[in-house]
Amino acid sequence: MIPGPIVITVDLDARVLSVFRGGYEIGATAVLLGTQEKPTPLGVFPIMGKKVDHVSNLYDAPMPYMQRLTNDGISIHATSVENGYASHGCVGTPLAFAKKLFGVTHMGDKVYITRGKSVGIGDSLVTS
Repeated sequence: MIPGPIVITVDLDARVLSVFRGGYEIGATAVLLGTQEKPTPLGVFPIMGKKVDHVSNLYDAPMPYMQRLTNDGISIHATSVENGYASHGCVGTPLAFAKKLFGVTHMGDKVYITRGKSVGIGDSLVTS
C-alpha cells in the first residue's frame, strides 16, 4: 500500500471524483452532481463528519456512507449514478465506491471541488 495522506478531487466539468494517497491516484469514479438551482459548491472542504447509515434531514433521503463537507449538508455519499439524475448539491458515487472511499478517508482529509484542472491560486493537491 502506498503511504501518505488522502486527497480527493471532484472535477465538476468531467463529472469525476479521484482519490489520491501520497500523491498517487488510487481510485476514480463517475459522479452525480447538483443542479443549476442547487449546484455543487467549488472550493476546498475538509471532511467534517462521517456516518455509514445517514438519512437527509432536509429531503428524507438515504445517504449511505455519508461524508459531510459543509455545515449546510453538502456531502459525498452513495447514490444511483445515472444519466438524467442529479443531487441537491452533494457528490454522489456508486455504492461500492462510496463504501471503499469511506474506508480510506479520515476526518479532516481534504476534498477539492473544481471546474477542470484549476484548483485555485496557491492551492496544492499535495498535503504534508
